[in-house]
Amino acid sequence: MKRVLGIILSGGAGTRLFPLTKMRAKPAVPLAAKYRLIDIPVSNCINSGINKIYALTQFNSASLNRHLTRTYNLSAGFSQGFVEVLAAQQTPESPSWFEGTADAVRKYKWLFQEWDVTEYLILSGDQLYRMDYGAFVASHRALGADITVAALPVTPEQGQSFGLMRTDASQQILEFCEKPRGEALTKMRVDTSVYGLSAESAREKPHLASMGIYVFSRKALFDLLDQNPAATDFGKEIIPTALQSYDLRAYLFDDYWEDIGTIRAFYEANLALTEQPQPPFSFYDEEFPIYTRPRYLPPTKLLDSQVTESIIGDGSILKTCSIHHSVLGLRSRIESGAVLKDTLTMGSDYYESAPQREALKAQGGIPLGVGANSTIKGAILDKNVRIGNNVQIINKDHIQEADRPELGFYIRSNLVVVIKNATIPNNTVI
Repeated sequence: MKRVLGIILSGGAGTRLFPLTKMRAKPAVPLAAKYRLIDIPVSNCINSGINKIYALTQFNSASLNRHLTRTYNLSAGFSQGFVEVLAAQQTPESPSWFEGTADAVRKYKWLFQEWDVTEYLILSGDQLYRMDYGAFVASHRALGADITVAALPVTPEQGQSFGLMRTDASQQILEFCEKPRGEALTKMRVDTSVYGLSAESAREKPHLASMGIYVFSRKALFDLLDQNPAATDFGKEIIPTALQSYDLRAYLFDDYWEDIGTIRAFYEANLALTEQPQPPFSFYDEEFPIYTRPRYLPPTKLLDSQVTESIIGDGSILKTCSIHHSVLGLRSRIESGAVLKDTLTMGSDYYESAPQREALKAQGGIPLGVGANSTIKGAILDKNVRIGNNVQIINKDHIQEADRPELGFYIRSNLVVVIKNATIPNNTVI
């Protein structure tokens, strides 16, 4: 794996994840009480023995850059590993910002070419999965491929939402089709038992969906970027074009994978982590851990509280409250009588001491966290929010979509999303 360079594409605006991306890049969105989305591909690389990693950033990248810099120092001692941020930049030769995934790689081609590597691993910064890239690269080499695309076996219903690949018995990709329906969907069926699926699974999942994860051989990557100077995207332009003259193979990944593309998907992926007895994705894997920034926070304190099927981040204080099927982020503060159900909170970036909280209350202000006797159900609370006493965030009118930035919240897919640093006054009902 020393001959592989990892490139994580982390520059997208993440508009479908708004308002969580209002102040941060999509890969910087907090995940599972203590992580960020970018930790997933970086950890997969480290666990796979790939320690030369670039993250290409562009939109709202300050918190993402800060997180990567504080978290990953692979060059300690005599190691040559690194996790380095490459921000979008304007030069006399390239006066525009990144215009797509392929364009981002093209603009830093000069740097990537300097490395004495044989393969480039192109990854997305906003997916939740655990994958051994070593096996992925080994398959690419064994088949002598120019490009290998990671493929997820899916049902016909799921296949309508993906870019699908049609392959032959040797795993060679013959055709791509974006979100096919009807007869076009039927034409994209594949005998997925060729990839090791059981006969039953192959019948259930006869389609191969592109995961947006690629291994490029060195020559193929740079030749394709040079031959298609107007192409800006790998999935929509570079990969389909490569079918004409390059050897493309599929690599099956038959495990949990979630593209965190929308507010609803993000919410459900987080809450799924609380499921028993075994969640679809688990962070409790000693052999393949997910890394993140060490914060050295104190343990969580529960004062006569009831907590069921939930994850509570470090440094939290829960006081005589009820928490069910929820994920609470770092430094969460939940006051007496509060009820949280089916809720995701991202915690706080800092503490308020007891004297500070009392002084704030005396001045008519609202401390960080969820106030006394408040009820929150089916919601997302971004970082540093202040929820007053006797507040109800329950989407009482069952509204699907709404924008109320002046009041500190949005509603997306029936979920109330309280934006970062917002304050919801006492006795408010949403």
